[in-house]
Amino acid sequence: MKTAITEMFGIEHPIIQGGMHFVGFAEMAAAVSNAGGLGIITGLTQKTPEDLANEIAKCKDMTDKPFGVNITFLPTLNPPDYPAIVKAIIDGGVKAVETAGRNPAQVLPYLKDAGIKVIHKCTSVRHSLKAQDIGCDAVSVDGFECGGHPGEDDVPNMILLPRAADELDIPFVSSGGQADGRSLVASLAMGAQGMNMGTRFIATKEAPVHENVKKAIVAASELDTRLVMRPLRNTERVLTNEAVERLLEKEKALGADLKFEDIVEEVAGVYPRIMMEGDMDAGAWSCGMVAGLIHDIPTCKELIDRIMSEADQIINERLVGFMKGTVNA
Repeated sequence: MKTAITEMFGIEHPIIQGGMHFVGFAEMAAAVSNAGGLGIITGLTQKTPEDLANEIAKCKDMTDKPFGVNITFLPTLNPPDYPAIVKAIIDGGVKAVETAGRNPAQVLPYLKDAGIKVIHKCTSVRHSLKAQDIGCDAVSVDGFECGGHPGEDDVPNMILLPRAADELDIPFVSSGGQADGRSLVASLAMGAQGMNMGTRFIATKEAPVHENVKKAIVAASELDTRLVMRPLRNTERVLTNEAVERLLEKEKALGADLKFEDIVEEVAGVYPRIMMEGDMDAGAWSCGMVAGLIHDIPTCKELIDRIMSEADQIINERLVGFMKGTVNA
């Protein structure tokens, strides 16, 4: 399948693995890229720019296919060393960057001068248009279903993707709720040029996370996520657990008086304990409603091959059958 996204990033299939904290290591990115998608190393999971440079080199040893690096711009008083992170990416020969969080304008000139294609993650049409205006090559449009931060507009992809198609001139991919061939075909029908998957890729054999995390996703339904930090306007969709329910009780009790310090135990520094040690009640961790569509733990190649086979069957048999009036379409 060829789309503007496969052509832009030099990949076989229009499937991108989004940057995920303590998931997007070289093993994950290489497995996705080797399977024909675009794997992504999560830059800020690495402790230093030097560590990121080593992770990029490690990934290049594991795949000769294109892969990217995620840079998330955080609202913090002590920001990461973004110039050094960008230098590590450029020096490492990476040709794709996924940006997320705040406006990436500060790094775009350096990335563009190095010939790097930039796809920015957005949760609204207005932010997507801003990304287009500042020079991003593509955007990843995140619907309300997504794990992590869905923004504050609460617009699901059945509305958000066609709206993006109406307004954007640059290519975009769907993100949030993407799991299978049905997801891909629906996204293409609504104007996307591919799809970005996060939660679905955590439940794969190569994902470098504890087995408890993968089993938790498989066991979850679409009803098992919660929205936390909404009173702080930093909404995050997470999988429910004891810590999350405790956090929600704090939010309810404190109301407008809630401060980040009140919930720091449930949200700060918990990812290593969850992802690496498998302590599933350690705190809040990002997970999408798409968990309800995840029932197995395949290899990345098995997953991507299955998605593309399903998409081909839907397009060339089921949808064509409707046009021909086939009864069992």
